[in-house]
Amino acid sequence: MNIKSLLLGSAAALIAVSGARAADAVTVAEPEPAEYVKICDVYGSGYFYIPGTETCLRIGGYVRYDIGLGDVGSFDGAKSFDHQDGDEQSTWYKNARFTLKTWTGQETELGTLKTYTETRFNFGNRNGYGAVSTTTDGTVNPLGNVAGNKSVSLNFAWIQLGGLRVGKDESAFNTFIGYAGNVIQDTIVPYGDFDTNVVQYYFDAGNGFSAVVSLEEGSGVVGTIDSYVPHVVGGVKWTQGWGAITGVVAYDSNYEQVTGKVRLDVTVNDAISLFGMFGYGNDGDLNDDAANAIDAHGRGFYKQWGGNWAWWAGGTYKFNEKTSFNLQVSGDDDKNYGLAANVAYDIVPGFTVTAEVDWDHFGHFDDGSLYGNWTNADKKNSVGGLLRFQRSF
Repeated sequence: MNIKSLLLGSAAALIAVSGARAADAVTVAEPEPAEYVKICDVYGSGYFYIPGTETCLRIGGYVRYDIGLGDVGSFDGAKSFDHQDGDEQSTWYKNARFTLKTWTGQETELGTLKTYTETRFNFGNRNGYGAVSTTTDGTVNPLGNVAGNKSVSLNFAWIQLGGLRVGKDESAFNTFIGYAGNVIQDTIVPYGDFDTNVVQYYFDAGNGFSAVVSLEEGSGVVGTIDSYVPHVVGGVKWTQGWGAITGVVAYDSNYEQVTGKVRLDVTVNDAISLFGMFGYGNDGDLNDDAANAIDAHGRGFYKQWGGNWAWWAGGTYKFNEKTSFNLQVSGDDDKNYGLAANVAYDIVPGFTVTAEVDWDHFGHFDDGSLYGNWTNADKKNSVGGLLRFQRSF
């Protein structure tokens, strides 16, 4: 074998090896198919399918900042102590809140399966008076109205299949009838408590008639049920283009007491809507502080107002698509009255600023009452104002 043949053979071998490596280098694996989030428009805007499921999910909430001033009894003000001389004085009431909401929906052979949750986180001081501490020798030291993180609250966490709902909700005594007016401080004269676990059935006939039956646990010292017997709420509603008529009745199993409310909503035109609501409750055992182991002082989970009856009325006037004026007046049998009025303005979609003024009249400030001091007022007439910034998403 001569040198020329040897070189040609070596070159051929190198070319073969290089070609094999080149062939290996250009081999590309097939990419796995990407799974994109799909929009779900069955339940409204903002929903998407959870990948790999038939469940639609929406995530939302709001960020809110409240600035209040005035009297504590208006629900807008706050008081504290001067850090130098210890004198009591008024201060701003401020609260920042982040609320996280989730909705899910899925169609099943038994109807729509839904869930809803709402969790709130708050930071600020309190609509109240400055706190104090007392030493063992009786010395009182002012602490003030301290701002800080407040307790996290689970406001809603329910499951609904068709018309059956179970879980954490607000009482049907308020949700079904539509709460009260479109004002911030709508409970200067209260219309019923809120937080409760429920086993509830909602019926909608599709022709404007709807009804609800709700078995409720209640909450708080006075409101939480004390046996296997639940509180019971029932309601009926007739809704048409002109408005609605609603009635609810509640049985308080703790104090064997019955309360009812009726409400009329009227849509006058595209700009004006009005409402009126009246509540009445018998005494049951709510007023029997001498015999009750846990005193209610006349205010139960459903009949929270003073005396037997109470009323609320008001309305909304829309100046344009961005601006509305809201008003509510209220009163009860115990000579307590409230007024709240605000202007809400949508700066841009999803960002609303509301300015409200509030007035509370404590009818028995001078002589006291079985029903106590609902607003924690330190004077007969309390006035305050609140400015709210809210970004909803």
